[in-house]
Amino acid sequence: MASATLRRRLHHGDVDGRKYERYDATDSESLSEPLLGSSEPLLGNSSTDNNSRDGYNEERTLEDIWEEERKRQQVHWTLIFSQLIAQWAQWIAKVVFGSGSLFGRFLFLPTFGQTGAGGRLLPPPLSMLQEERLRNIKRRIEIPFDGSRMEHQDALRQLWRLAYPQRELPPLKSELWKEMGWQGTDPSTDFRGGGYISLENLIFFAKTYPESFQRLLHKQDGTRAEWEYPFAVAGINISFMLAQMLDLQSGKPSTVAGIRFMAFLEEDEMAFDNLYCIAFQMMDAQWLAKRASYMEFNDVLKSTRAQLERELALDDVSSIRDLPAFNLLYK
Repeated sequence: MASATLRRRLHHGDVDGRKYERYDATDSESLSEPLLGSSEPLLGNSSTDNNSRDGYNEERTLEDIWEEERKRQQVHWTLIFSQLIAQWAQWIAKVVFGSGSLFGRFLFLPTFGQTGAGGRLLPPPLSMLQEERLRNIKRRIEIPFDGSRMEHQDALRQLWRLAYPQRELPPLKSELWKEMGWQGTDPSTDFRGGGYISLENLIFFAKTYPESFQRLLHKQDGTRAEWEYPFAVAGINISFMLAQMLDLQSGKPSTVAGIRFMAFLEEDEMAFDNLYCIAFQMMDAQWLAKRASYMEFNDVLKSTRAQLERELALDDVSSIRDLPAFNLLYK
């Protein structure tokens, strides 16, 4: 670029619509101040000085411009990088230490063990007590309901007395059983994959949380659908869903829900039955929220499982009573 051209741009540059003695900074939008400050040194104090120093000032102006621009560019980019580093530091601090951070939500995962093939978690070692109680639950799950066994018949009679303490006990085959939510006159035909443990779950529910049991049995909460879910058969489905969700039929539970459940089992031998009661109450709440009817029961059950898995994954849950849905049993 010719020096005359540069001098013209210095003395007559148009910046922001006003004429200042500035360098035309069209290639660097961040530069908004005159590169060489005041115009007086360039203009000089007399014509003599202008004539004698014309070549000198013109040469010095070129040198000063590029040197000053280089320094300002360095300062400019140093400032940008400093700001970026500060912003990243603040973001990392919020992620790692902030309340409700992603990091905090997953702090519980290391206690569950490492991740193995297929994305499944490798469960931590079980104590002797946990192993014994897990074996007991597996034995219970494997027992099918057998209507010919006297103890199974007696369990059905016990369930009726708990459900309807003021009513006469009907025969094991009777239309009256439909009132409890069995699909036919013979309850033994409804167990199928649920097994005997599902009947034990219903009895435990009726004995341990009688008020909640009665509310669900008689559909006392909320605005109900005209075609309601059958209470007893719903209970069988919940038992089956829980066994699958907790991965209880494998060697060791390796899902997040299953591993968390094993921690519960250390403190509570009846953890499965207590979780069943919570799941039943949760299912009814989902039913009411969705305004569901009989044909939508499977969708409601899936939603119940998803909600229960979320609660079991909460990092501040260390027992059954810590689950948010536990309070539904005492509303």
